[in-house]
Amino acid sequence: MSIISIPPTCDEIRTTVISPSIRSDIEAGTTVVIDRYYYSGCVYSAAKNNPSLDLNWTRQPEIGLPRPDVCLFLDISAEDAAKRGGFGEERYETKKMQDRVRELFHVLRTSPDKNDFATIDAGRSESGVEKDVLQTVLKVCERIDSAGQPLRTVEGW
Repeated sequence: MSIISIPPTCDEIRTTVISPSIRSDIEAGTTVVIDRYYYSGCVYSAAKNNPSLDLNWTRQPEIGLPRPDVCLFLDISAEDAAKRGGFGEERYETKKMQDRVRELFHVLRTSPDKNDFATIDAGRSESGVEKDVLQTVLKVCERIDSAGQPLRTVEGW
């Protein structure tokens, strides 16, 4: 399994370096788990409230890249997240930004890509969230393995 964490400021790295690596790893039979990939990149770019960077526009550079088999949406309010240690240490961890991110993820979860999302209640205990994440990922892996599904790519809406 490959685990890749992509800083939110590295879109050009994602498209020129990471995408070929993802393709080759998947073709070799490796399960790839990525933090901050397609959906997150689109949402956080659009959440900056630049009028020329709406959600549809932020998706355009992603077209043709490997499409995730699942996006785990860890659902927790900004208020509840703020009660946990470390909230606010990252520049995007403000209530205003997180509320906007939540809105945009809602748009994606009702878009043509809606079936890619699994929503997990992250306001519960760590062990409960961990259990749901594991069950969801195992189901997706089983579905892909049994269907022999080819690598999908991001397509225009």
